[in-house]
Amino acid sequence: MSESSMIRPHATTAHHTSLGVDNRKLGVWAFIGSETLFFATLITTYFVFAPVNRARPDFQDPREFLDIELTTVLASILLASSLTMVLALSASKRGDRRWFTTWLLATVGLGLAFIGGQVYEFNHLYHEGLTLSSSLFGTTFFVLTGFHGTHVAIGVIWLLSVFFKVRTYPNSPENAMDVEIAGLYWHFVDLVWVAIFVLVYLI
Repeated sequence: MSESSMIRPHATTAHHTSLGVDNRKLGVWAFIGSETLFFATLITTYFVFAPVNRARPDFQDPREFLDIELTTVLASILLASSLTMVLALSASKRGDRRWFTTWLLATVGLGLAFIGGQVYEFNHLYHEGLTLSSSLFGTTFFVLTGFHGTHVAIGVIWLLSVFFKVRTYPNSPENAMDVEIAGLYWHFVDLVWVAIFVLVYLI
């Protein structure tokens, strides 16, 4: 099978709306919009309860627990994964299966590295005495970062499903759009982490 046998992008219009926008892409944008509001609510809740947390007798100062060096590495990993996702999409549009596979699996690998780093961080915080129920800060912190980690895991599963679909049906006219839609979600979770990193870890 030729390395360039992936289908040319957007060869079908079966899934397009009357406005010329693929309805799957429109659906993902709507989902991203709702998830943006969801994370905005979680971040707002974190900041609303921050002064309340400081006044509580069980106050735990985040600066005593959070590892800025580790989370900087995790942020760099996700930013790098956005680049590899862009390169995977570019390769899929060119019909280059070899580089598509390389860059998409690199994105998956970086996503797994992020999840592994977050599991390590959670384990470290647990042994330091910061848990979901140890304080108000612990509750808001773990809910916010835990939900984001779950979204990254969903993204990894999504990317793997796209990879196996393209591998199984290399000539499908929907391949490029499938990659693009998965990429939109992946960039979203990357941007959410940047916001969390700046607002929770740095400020």
